Amino acid sequence: MADVRKGAVTLKGGPIDLAGPALKVGDAAPDFSLQGTDLGDVTFAASAGKTRIIATIPSLDTSVCHKETKLFNDAVKTLANVEVLCVSMDLPFGMKRWCGAEGVENVKTLSAHRCTKFGEDYGVLIKGGPLDRCLARAIFVVKPDGKLAHVEYVAEIATEPNYDAALAAAK
Repeated sequence: MADVRKGAVTLKGGPIDLAGPALKVGDAAPDFSLQGTDLGDVTFAASAGKTRIIATIPSLDTSVCHKETKLFNDAVKTLANVEVLCVSMDLPFGMKRWCGAEGVENVKTLSAHRCTKFGEDYGVLIKGGPLDRCLARAIFVVKPDGKLAHVEYVAEIATEPNYDAALAAAK
């Protein structure tokens, strides 16, 4: 897949800058420690042995992020040994409230609000503009061996990712 990050990722048509490297299929997924909705730490290693779909989004409180998270919540029910991790800069309190209100029980929402390391390591940290310090929309599928099997940096942040490609890579 072409690297759409370099000068081609946009927000409603306007270019945005992302910090960090562009990951690619075959790379080792970077380790992380994020905050769960119970305020505890959740590490990459906590889901070792599973296929992981890591969806980075700007905020659960936007219509596209809302739809994406709900779709993955429904889709993961039929996938054996697959865990979906939805990562944003939203606070854990808001994530917990949103998941409860929306009946989202099959996706783990994780907050990267404590620092920018996750966003930089995955190449999704927005630098500047109206979404400064938020995460760009991207999908990473990590196989049980810790290697990336699918990477999509969504070219237009306000649009949905290629669900079919991500779910196929997770199977």
